[in-house]
This record gives sequence, C-alpha cells and structure tokens, in this order.
Amino acid sequence: MNEALQGLLDLLDLEQIEENIFRGQSRSAVVPRVFGGQVAAQALVAAGRTVPGDRHAHSLHAYFLRMGDPGAPIVYNVDRMRDGRSFTTRRVVAVQHGKPIFALSASFQTYEEGLDHQTPMPPSPDPETLPTSAERLRGYGHLDPAVVERFLEARQAVDLRYVDEPPYGQFGEPREPHSQVWFRTNGKLADDPLLHVVLATYVSDMTLLDSVLLAHGRGGWAVGDVVGASLDHAMWFHRPFRADEWLLYDQESPSAHGGRGLGQARIYTQDGQLAVSVIQEGVVRVPR
Repeated sequence: MNEALQGLLDLLDLEQIEENIFRGQSRSAVVPRVFGGQVAAQALVAAGRTVPGDRHAHSLHAYFLRMGDPGAPIVYNVDRMRDGRSFTTRRVVAVQHGKPIFALSASFQTYEEGLDHQTPMPPSPDPETLPTSAERLRGYGHLDPAVVERFLEARQAVDLRYVDEPPYGQFGEPREPHSQVWFRTNGKLADDPLLHVVLATYVSDMTLLDSVLLAHGRGGWAVGDVVGASLDHAMWFHRPFRADEWLLYDQESPSAHGGRGLGQARIYTQDGQLAVSVIQEGVVRVPR
C-alpha cells in the first residue's frame, strides 16, 4: 500500500467522541475547500460504525449545505433513526464552527435472496491500456503546472484513468455529455465491505459533473471557464465489489438548467456486474 492510500485511510478513520458522535480531520482538496467526497465518505463511516456488522450499506442520500473549512476538524452527529428486522437507517449531520455543512441519510440491509437483473455494461477499453493521470495531466501544456500538481496530489491514493480526454484536456467545442473513467485504489484494502463502499463514495465525487462540462465545451475550474460546487449526491449499492479492483465509472448528463447541472452514472466491476448507481446535481455557473 502506498503512503497516499494509507493517508486517505487514516483520514477516513474517525475518532469516536461519544456513542453517536465522531470527529474527522480535514484537508485541502484540488480547490481550497474540503472535498465533498471526503465529507460524504466520512459521514458514511460514522453511520456504519453504529450499525451491526451483518448489515451492509445499500443507499445514501446527501446534501452539501456549506463549504467545508480544510483547516478545522469536522464533527459527525449520528441519529439512529430506525433499526428494523431487515433494514437500518441512520442520519448524519456534519458540523464545523457550530454550523451544519453536510447532511446524509444512509440505509443498511441484511443480505437476502431476491429478483436479479441489471443494465449491461457498456463497451470500454481495458484500463491497463489507458494513460495514467500523471501521463495525461503532464502532457497538457495549457494547464498551470501548479494546478496539475494539485490534481496529481489529490489522486495519489487512487489510480484514475479517463477513457477519452477530460473536460480540461480538450475544450472549446461541445462534445457528447458522456464520460468514462476507470478507477481503483493504489493498493490492496482489507476485506471490510464498508471500507470498499466508503472508498467508492469518496471517488464518486471526483468526476461526476464532467459530462455537464463536456456538453458545453467547458474545461472546468482548472481553466477558469466555470465555477461550481456539489449540491446533492445519491448512491445505491446493488452488488458487492472491491474498490481495490478496476471499476468502470460510466457517467452522463441528461440536463443542465438554471445554473445547475445533473450527472448520473453507473459503476461496473471489470467482469460486467452493475455495482453502484449514482446521481448528483451541482452548481455550474459561467463567470460573468
């Protein structure tokens, strides 16, 4: 396991203060605020630590309320909303400086047999044939080198490979609002199912709104032609998966309007199993 992945796991390993209160540390992301995927992942850790081990996360629904301060810890308050025979529900509010910055509801379920079908995995190249993040980013002469290094630092724990050029790599003309990314952690993880769900939650916020930018030929904050932030985020965990094995993140945008853009996606295992569905809306504004 590389040092960056261990650092990410340490970041997600919350300190328990009281029975239903946890504290997590913060750090700067690519932009000068707490990365939304970090807060979502930490909140899911807090929820999961109050749930019996035989119940696994099957969904989360979250709202980003305020910009997080990377210089201050985050306190997670867990409300044990329901403990049923099959399902457990938790609500988590993340607090900084006395104010809520994030709210999450998560549901957990015991395993049971049932009906089974899925949307087939779309075509995609072998991830091993694609450029790494470092190979792509260091080839873009139009990007500020400091921006490139911040991108690479933020992705040291995760091997993330775009199938096509990302928005900041090729912009100016509209493209199909569809993006594919392969990802896995840069090192093996323990077998704890919650850990793999938490890591996928962390990564899911990295690229989901790319397809909104592609539809309008925008490069994103890295080139300064849009400003934005995540508003809400929802995930459904359909089947078991490992975040330390290749996962295909197939993303698209069905709509942008009113200063907001919608991204929706499916995450597949390399052997074609539909593991996760994701939807996110974010603020996407063109600077005046």
